[in-house]
Amino acid sequence: MDTSELIVTLVGLGLIAFVLWYFFFSTHQTVSAVSSATGVQQVDITVQGGYSPAVIEVEKGKPVQLHFHRNEEASCSEEVLFPDFGIRRELPAFQTTLVELLPQQAGRFEFTCGMGMLRGSLVVK
Repeated sequence: MDTSELIVTLVGLGLIAFVLWYFFFSTHQTVSAVSSATGVQQVDITVQGGYSPAVIEVEKGKPVQLHFHRNEEASCSEEVLFPDFGIRRELPAFQTTLVELLPQQAGRFEFTCGMGMLRGSLVVK
C-alpha cells in the first residue's frame, strides 16, 4: 500500500467515524415545550438535514402540539414517525405540519424520518 492509498483510507475512516458520531452519539439541543393559556404544550421544529430541536421535553398528561416545518425537499424527510404513539405524518416541503399527541407516561420516546436516518426524542417528565 503506497502513501496515497493510505491517506485515502485514513480520510475515509475518519469520515465514517464522523457520520457515526453525528447521527448516534452527538448531543443535540434540548428544548422544553411552551404551554399556552389552554394548557397545550407547543414546540416549533425545523426539518432540514435533521430535526431542530432534536430533543423536546414535555410534561406527562398534558396535550402536545409539535409544529414540523420542513425546509427542504430531501426525500428522507418526507415523513415523521412516532412509533410509540402510532403516529405517521407526511411532511410536505416548505410547509408546516401539526402533530398532536397526549403523553400518558414518563420516558424517552424516539421519533424518526421514514428511513430512520433523522432522529429526535420526546422526553416526557
